[in-house]
Amino acid sequence: MLDAFSHFFAFYSQVCMIAHVTARNMPTLHRHEEEKFFINDEGRKESLPSIHDPATRELSVVVPSYNEEDRCKIFLVLRKRRKSICCYSNNAEKRDPSFTYEVIVVDDGSKDQTTKGVFSSRGEKILMADADGATKFADIEKVEEGLKNLQPWPNQMAISCGSRAHLEKDSIAKRSYFRTLLMYGFHFLVWFLCVKEIRDTQCGFKLLTRKAASRTFSTLHIERWAFDVELLYIAQRLRIPIAEVAVNWTEIEGSKLVPFWSWLQMGRDLLFIRLRYMTGVWQLETRKCN
Repeated sequence: MLDAFSHFFAFYSQVCMIAHVTARNMPTLHRHEEEKFFINDEGRKESLPSIHDPATRELSVVVPSYNEEDRCKIFLVLRKRRKSICCYSNNAEKRDPSFTYEVIVVDDGSKDQTTKGVFSSRGEKILMADADGATKFADIEKVEEGLKNLQPWPNQMAISCGSRAHLEKDSIAKRSYFRTLLMYGFHFLVWFLCVKEIRDTQCGFKLLTRKAASRTFSTLHIERWAFDVELLYIAQRLRIPIAEVAVNWTEIEGSKLVPFWSWLQMGRDLLFIRLRYMTGVWQLETRKCN
């Protein structure tokens, strides 16, 4: 028994050392000169704002995109009316003529570029939404209600996550045994290592208050697929209240996720998230976009 414990401790120490040695500093969020401005509705050049400035819009929609021009068009305009951003904004403006919003399409979809997109947001609330439109945009009303139910928000911070957990039984029937096994393994690792409150961390439909977005995104380290988990792990560590809200979801062709290798990378990232924060290699420090 003692010998087995010694072997486990030696293995654990090696894994911690690997996590420590391979850890990278937080990437510098530097904007090139051409990224510091945008062309406004009147055709004039205007400085990009900072999330640390006061909000000037009701809602910012941040859409990570990687070679997804066609899917972005579908998401923004071309899907059935009840699913599009345009439809939602028109209805919102009818209810409240002062409603304003913006859509920020992130150019390459990687974590650091997505963070830049969030840091340039002008909205009081910030919605992360996948470019494929798998979640109906009308479901923003559901995540908005989830956000309201968390009030009062400590330090004006709260997060409402869209969730597909209620659809799990139906999706299992359509998946192979191998993919189902990978899914359950990933869910277990997320629960065991990082996030215990949320069943579906990977649904790309999350609504954050401006303060919560500023605090969590300014601390992110992970790139690619597991950054949602680190985002919620950070929120848990900071005791930011999180709601999980059932949303409609339809699988859209063209996913960039390669089941085995992508999930293997995510499993590695989950382990390193826990170890690097636990050993102090990563801190809950904040940064600004230059």
